[in-house]
Amino acid sequence: MKCLVCFHPITLALFATLFTWGMTALGSSLVFFFKTINQRALNMMLGFASGVMIAASFWSLLDPAIKMSEGGPIPPWAVAAIGFVLGAAFLWFADRLMPHIHFSSKTGEEEGIHTNLKRSILLVFSITLHNIPEGLAVGVAFGSLTGVITPEATLPAIAVAIGIGIQNFPEGAAVSIPLRREGLSRFKSFMYGQASGIVEPIAGVLGAILVTQVTSILPYALAFAAGAMIYVVIEELIPTAQEGDHQSTDLATVGAILGFTAMMMLDVAFG
Repeated sequence: MKCLVCFHPITLALFATLFTWGMTALGSSLVFFFKTINQRALNMMLGFASGVMIAASFWSLLDPAIKMSEGGPIPPWAVAAIGFVLGAAFLWFADRLMPHIHFSSKTGEEEGIHTNLKRSILLVFSITLHNIPEGLAVGVAFGSLTGVITPEATLPAIAVAIGIGIQNFPEGAAVSIPLRREGLSRFKSFMYGQASGIVEPIAGVLGAILVTQVTSILPYALAFAAGAMIYVVIEELIPTAQEGDHQSTDLATVGAILGFTAMMMLDVAFG
């Protein structure tokens, strides 16, 4: 832990998001062992990812944003609300501009700007788009350490990275295995699956650079990442996790509860 203080927050953000990307790749590697994934198992994994992201949005992002804004010229609730809404709005616009398709979508249900790209590429674009706020959350968390890097101060940011990494594992499998079912080779399915997470180091470093250069926007940036993450959960993860029979949807709910609890314990213990 002590060696962490030797690195700049931006460097720490890069290391952390490389870890989350690595967890995506690890999940994607399951395609070498399985050609299909049980619907109930998939629903539970997606539910778990949803729970982790919801918990991280509050304890790791919104709560710190509110505390940082106390005593400032703008009420803390207003800072959190502005950043949160802007984060959700950013994903809403990006969702309508970037060509993509969801796993449950049928031919002709592509979203975003019209393109002739293959369905497999559009599927990867969908997950890539939704990985942006995850990388941003990790980057902003580490970027907030400017001037206060101690082993204890890094713990909350590490908790965010671990939480995002944990939920990236099932997310990687949820990308690569359906691509294998679409007819791609195991290697291509793995490469596309892990590639969906490459945006996280990019978003993480950009987020860290932004908040280290303009520290006054840090509370807004934290809330922004929270809004973007909640948008992903509501727009994509929960609807996908609710597909299938009654038992499948029940498992998705159980997964969400377990994910929320795990991230809450991790964040509160480290924070």
